[in-house]
Amino acid sequence: MRFAIPTPTTSAVEIGPFTIHFYALCIIAGVAAAICLGTKRFCAHTENGKGVVADVAIYAVPAGVIGGRLYHVVTTPEDYFGRAGNLFDIVKIWNGGLGIWGAIAVGVIAAFFSYRHIAKKKELPSFLIFADAVAPGLLIAQGIGRWGNWFNAELFGRPLNAPWALEIPEYARPSGFESFGTFHPTFLYESIWCFLIAAILIALGNRRQPGTIFSQYVLLYALGRFIIESIRIDRAHEWAGLRLNQYVAILAVAGAIAALLKISRTSR
Repeated sequence: MRFAIPTPTTSAVEIGPFTIHFYALCIIAGVAAAICLGTKRFCAHTENGKGVVADVAIYAVPAGVIGGRLYHVVTTPEDYFGRAGNLFDIVKIWNGGLGIWGAIAVGVIAAFFSYRHIAKKKELPSFLIFADAVAPGLLIAQGIGRWGNWFNAELFGRPLNAPWALEIPEYARPSGFESFGTFHPTFLYESIWCFLIAAILIALGNRRQPGTIFSQYVLLYALGRFIIESIRIDRAHEWAGLRLNQYVAILAVAGAIAALLKISRTSR
């Protein structure tokens, strides 16, 4: 392929005794962007919003990382348990392996309780308004974080012969695909989709019932993730031709639609 996206030749840089992984840097950059955007949007709802998003992030971000890792470990136990697994690899999050579904679920729970604690000291609006304010920022964080998969040469799709195809080194190609050199850059597809949804939600404005923006975030992201999952070829549990993450995406879509219908009925 004459034109293709190259995979970086290194995924980390060593500075003295420290090793800095680009995967981790992408996550950190995404978190910073989410806090900045979320703070700006939340402060538009309340005069007491300064610093609240950052304070909640202190608890929600680590919880999200733990939740994402637990989801990955539970859904791919063969990599960590049994004869073929390595239990100590569970802590090596810099090698990738953060399930977004687990990160969102556990992160939102931690955010809810930390926000409720902060709200007792300040006059703050409901948690749903807070969730709506930070939703576009979460999408930006996810979009930036996906570039960490590029550095790790992981989570790509089926073979592709196109100018936007992703070059994958031979060592990272799955079994049965060793003869192919370029693949669908699914990390890029998901990143673009996240940025696009964020732009749409921001453009639609904030004059909607509390919880609407966050529900739309879950709905639109899950729809895109369902399609992107159908392209990926990394090892995953499958039933009836669908990958596990596609089933989770279906549940997320159903939950988001139910939430939007409830919000609509409440507003009427």
